[in-house]
Formats: sequence, structure tokens, C-alpha cells
Amino acid sequence: MELLVCGTRSERDYYEVLGIEPDASAEGIRRAYHRMAFQCHPDRNRRSAEAHEEMQEINEAYVILSDPMKRREYDLPRGYGSRVPKFNKDSKVKISVNSPSPYRGQIGVVDKEPTKDVFRFWYMVRIESKGLATSRRFAEEELERPND
Repeated sequence: MELLVCGTRSERDYYEVLGIEPDASAEGIRRAYHRMAFQCHPDRNRRSAEAHEEMQEINEAYVILSDPMKRREYDLPRGYGSRVPKFNKDSKVKISVNSPSPYRGQIGVVDKEPTKDVFRFWYMVRIESKGLATSRRFAEEELERPND
């Protein structure tokens, strides 16, 4: 299968390039990238042309898979996209630090069952801060599971 992405050609699946499963977390992608970059870096491999090409492929895979929006666009046509919501009603969630929301980094609770559009699931999240509660809508990629 040959993929065209941003004017470049890649014959390998990006998940295969990094040696991970399609349901890998952002942290799993980052770890796999660092592992592969360490192993395949041209400086470690006597500056060979093959190592240079491999490193370019690893970088391209990481750029796409580390960005939630680019990853979603990459996954959907290949059938990797999640068809099941990540969170359900009353699930505890953390607003990602990468979210454009002013509530990033805070913990909230999913108020209602998620709604789905063509690309993603949307969640109504209730956030309590300083004794006040507010509900806001978030895309799935803006939410993560809390560490606690």
C-alpha cells in the first residue's frame, strides 16, 4: 500500500515504522519515537544514506502520529480511527494541556453521553473550580484520563 502525505511518498504504515499498535497512547508514541530515533540516528550509523532515509521516515511518522488532529486524519481512511467513545457519562477526565481551552490541566466529569460527528466524539464536561461549576464542550482529542 502506497500512501501520499504532504507531497511525500511512504510505502510503510506509520505505526509499523515506529513499531507500535494503532491504539497506542501519546506517551507510547513518544517513547517509540525516541527509541527508534536513538537506534537509527545517522550519527550512530556512520552517516549512512540508508540510516538518513530511515530517520526521515521515523520523523515523518512521529510528526503525523504525535499531533491528535493529523493522527485522526491519517487514521480515518485506514480504518484505525476509534469508532467507540473513549469516555462515557460520569467518567472522570482531564483537559489536555494541549487544549486551547482556558480549563486545560483541570479535572472534570463527563455530563452526558458523547455525541459523534464524522471525525470525532464530542463531550460535555462539567468542571468545578472555586465552588462554581461550568459545563463546556470538548473534542475527544482534548481530553485524557486523569493520572490518579
